[in-house]
Amino acid sequence: MDKKFYNNLTVSSAPHLVTSLDTQKTMMWVLLALIPSLLVSTYVFGPRVILLTAVCIASSMFFEWIYEKLMKKPNTVMDLSAAVTGTLIAFNVPANFPILMAIFGCGVAIIIVKQLYGGLGRNFANPAIVARIVLLVSFATQMTTWPVARTMVPLMGGADVVTGATPLAILKETPIEALGSAKLPSIMELLLGTVGGSMGEVSAFALILGGLILMWKKIISPATPVAFIGTVFVIAFIYYAANGVDNALYMACFHICAGGVMLGAIFMATDYVTSPIMPLGKVIMGIGCGLFTMIIRLFAGYPEGVSFSILLMNIITPLIDMLCIRLAYKGGAK
Repeated sequence: MDKKFYNNLTVSSAPHLVTSLDTQKTMMWVLLALIPSLLVSTYVFGPRVILLTAVCIASSMFFEWIYEKLMKKPNTVMDLSAAVTGTLIAFNVPANFPILMAIFGCGVAIIIVKQLYGGLGRNFANPAIVARIVLLVSFATQMTTWPVARTMVPLMGGADVVTGATPLAILKETPIEALGSAKLPSIMELLLGTVGGSMGEVSAFALILGGLILMWKKIISPATPVAFIGTVFVIAFIYYAANGVDNALYMACFHICAGGVMLGAIFMATDYVTSPIMPLGKVIMGIGCGLFTMIIRLFAGYPEGVSFSILLMNIITPLIDMLCIRLAYKGGAK
């Protein structure tokens, strides 16, 4: 076959829509959409947030560059996908997380999850999600030692108080019959971000703002985030109402605003490479993520389940695509 003709038949990795956006511009918009959360995190936890984010971005881009250099592959650092991965890793760890451990997580994400599987478009799971899970398993103490928001220090006994529990950790330790007297943060505190947790957990409002930017630019579909958040809300409301909790509506809102639901639903479950292509598949992805998240939160030992749920749905994404394609084109099969 003529080589020129063969090259015309080569199909690149997703996305395949013909628009004015290329990979670099898409990743640039994702980075811009994360800025509101970065600013809130810096206000809440201090300037170390900037340092940790910069280190994760630089490490991720370096690992991608050095791997491609050693393997004599085309350089893809400037498509900014590694920068997005580094930013998301920083958003998934505490602001006081050790720098060397964060660099290790970036190496796992870029080299093992992304590059060893062929680079951008070929990874089986979201690199930042896998990195977070590896860091949680490898450095459990450091990954669960959360700095207290600077605005909360005077209320908790002064400047000597530097670490505290996240809202989900407090909820996990509180028996369901004692929820009425539990000292859980208000929905407004969760929306504004004056709570403990990782950078990607502190402000639901900032993450929603970033999501609206991405939807406005048509970079992500609202199907997966809405299905994810809606599933978490419905399951939480039904669970607490069935158990006789008076403030079931508050608890449902608490579950969608606390932890990593907003970050996972908007910025990680919508990843082009590891999420379904078909519209119905995107809805199934969101429902599955919400279902697994709530199963882990309500019945498992971990207070948070977003990362595990997204990883599980990433693994079965090819099956979801196969199902949705068969449903959409079943008439043609005959």
